Amino acid sequence: MMTLQENYQQIVDDHRKYVEQGNTVDYTFRKHQLEKIKKILKDYETEIYDVLKKDLNKPDHEIITTEIGIIHTELDFTIKNLRYWMQPEKVASPLTHKGSKSFIMKEPLGVVLVISPWNYPLQLSLVPIIGALAAGNSVVLKPSEHAPHTSDLLARMIEENFDPSYFSVIQGAVEETTELLKQRFDHIFFTGGSAVGKIVMRAASEHLTPVTLELGGKSPAIVDEDANIQIAAKRIVWGKYTNAGQTCVAPDYLLVQESVKFKLLKAMKKQIKSIFGKNLSQGENFSKIINEDHFKRLVAFLNEDHIVHGGEYNQEKLIIEPTILDKIDWEDPIMQEEIFGPILPVLQFENIEDALSLIKSKEKPLALYYFGENPRMQSQVMEYVSFGGGAINDTFFHLANPYLPFGGVGQSGMGSYHGKASFDTFSHQKSVLKQTTKFDFPFRYTGGTVSSNILKKFLS
Repeated sequence: MMTLQENYQQIVDDHRKYVEQGNTVDYTFRKHQLEKIKKILKDYETEIYDVLKKDLNKPDHEIITTEIGIIHTELDFTIKNLRYWMQPEKVASPLTHKGSKSFIMKEPLGVVLVISPWNYPLQLSLVPIIGALAAGNSVVLKPSEHAPHTSDLLARMIEENFDPSYFSVIQGAVEETTELLKQRFDHIFFTGGSAVGKIVMRAASEHLTPVTLELGGKSPAIVDEDANIQIAAKRIVWGKYTNAGQTCVAPDYLLVQESVKFKLLKAMKKQIKSIFGKNLSQGENFSKIINEDHFKRLVAFLNEDHIVHGGEYNQEKLIIEPTILDKIDWEDPIMQEEIFGPILPVLQFENIEDALSLIKSKEKPLALYYFGENPRMQSQVMEYVSFGGGAINDTFFHLANPYLPFGGVGQSGMGSYHGKASFDTFSHQKSVLKQTTKFDFPFRYTGGTVSSNILKKFLS
């Protein structure tokens, strides 16, 4: 009987042979694989809704907009542009290279490992895989054990429709992931927390394997005094409480100018009821917390002295209703880690410069959202603070644009994907120079004062 390590070694070897034999080079083949994913999503649509409901109690609207819809957008965009992306890119050559042609070829990296999280278990599995397959790689997917129903369905969807030497799924928990990371892949794509991200990066270093790390952090939403308060309230509430706040780019805390704080909080309370309804702790139209440990960690933040809205929860159903905490400062426990739940702490500022300096003094966030109408201040905020990606007068929505690379910076991650950025992430850009044989410049070779003088003129 094979050990886990021997079994995984065999799987990776089979995947490597599949790529090395040239099976994935052809444009038609790659396009067909992407079209197959589109068909699979439709064939298994009823089951997709069912498993996401079981794992996260996701409302149908959220499944459409944050899971299936984003995957279809990514597929359509990639299929439309794939032939162009695959073409060699012609680049200029300097005068010293006269007679030559220079171009960049895009070739597959090889065998890619994708480790996906539980919060958007379908979307965050398939969107990076779309880029990996489009670039001509074979893929091993390790879905999260914390969303078991979705992981089981993903495994079945892939096993029933793809060659196992080309695209396969390995399920399991810590032991399986640890053994899997001992194998030599050509790229590892990980989405999750920074603690596990460090483990992944450490394991990858043993084989000098490049990694893409999509992590998280404390992403701020800033509301300035000239913001459209009603729009800001609606978009912050939507961005924060979708999927019960279990989103890497959800606003982690709110920084509001003190003169508009009361008006904003009042508008946000109204929008919570309007968007998500009432009696949310019963779980009628609101996602649940993924497991009991995560639930208990979040409940510990619910200090009655700070709750200005919400605070109700249902331990049996693992539901915490949308909650706003006021009079919070950076010493409070909730500000010491990424929240990843439906609790929004509120801090206030007197002037925007102080708020930006505060943000800049912390680790670089995955996202930043600024609400204000002054174009000059909008530019200042975007330029002054480093963050992965974000939006002006919106939240969350930037990640659904396939023209925008999505990724973190510093502690919030490295590398990016979505659209062409995904194709580039999973491709090696191979530089090639094609030289003429019709003539040969003598100055490139050693010997003679004439060659040296010519070279000096070129380089001066």
